[in-house]
Amino acid sequence: MSESKKPQADEAEHGAYFPSVYSLGQYVPAKSDFDGGEKRTVTEGPKKILAVMVDERYLPVEGEALFSTGNHPIETLVPLMHLSEAGYEIEIATPSGLMGKFEYWAFPKEDDAVKDAFETLLPKIRNPKNLADVVKNELGADSEYAAIFIPGGHGAMISLQDDENVGAVLRWALDVDRYVITLCHGPAALLAAGENGSSPFDGYSIAVFPDSLDEDANVEIGYLPGKLTWALGEALRGQGITLVNDDMTGAVHADRKLLTGDSPLAANALGRLAVEHLTGTVS
Repeated sequence: MSESKKPQADEAEHGAYFPSVYSLGQYVPAKSDFDGGEKRTVTEGPKKILAVMVDERYLPVEGEALFSTGNHPIETLVPLMHLSEAGYEIEIATPSGLMGKFEYWAFPKEDDAVKDAFETLLPKIRNPKNLADVVKNELGADSEYAAIFIPGGHGAMISLQDDENVGAVLRWALDVDRYVITLCHGPAALLAAGENGSSPFDGYSIAVFPDSLDEDANVEIGYLPGKLTWALGEALRGQGITLVNDDMTGAVHADRKLLTGDSPLAANALGRLAVEHLTGTVS
């Protein structure tokens, strides 16, 4: 008997859906490809990473359905595992200060390393910093943050693109020459950095989740309960950002201090790339 391609109802909310059983079988591995971080001790410069998680779960799609989403666990935890192993302290913030939301249905159930990382970060995920407070009190040329990390998951497309504090923290990173690390749908946050019709990321190139999958295959296999109401790649191109990929292969890309990956397949490589850049060991 074939697995169903019908999205599964999320009984916590009217009209909300999880991905179909079939699509989960296609997209959710039992283990991530985390291959172990390189143990380091940060001795110079800023020693913290600010991970900006989403605090909303339901993404409206066409037809008035809601996609029950959040941040993707592999896209969130695997890069942070590499950064933590390298000696960086991880801080979590959300736009409201309310708890971060995960796509728990995408959790790699047989991956002990990811489970341990999740348990370690859970107190900060449940009680994150309010991003507005970070912008007001923790930024500046001497800030402790070496990088801003924005994980993926369709939850990044709910409201990060319009959040003024998300925009402020990204503009700060560019102004003081700090890294911005993001992957999959996380680059939706880059849209928030634009002001007065222009974006500070105009002229940058990135890897990002391809619109074509969200418009066709992800709907056909029941990963999404309907087509998205806006296209991420199209919006990024509209701000002058070049997309280096048109499919999902696990590609990562560096343009100045903007480090990006195309999907969960890129999480491990992006974590390694981030450590290499932050520690000055890029080959």
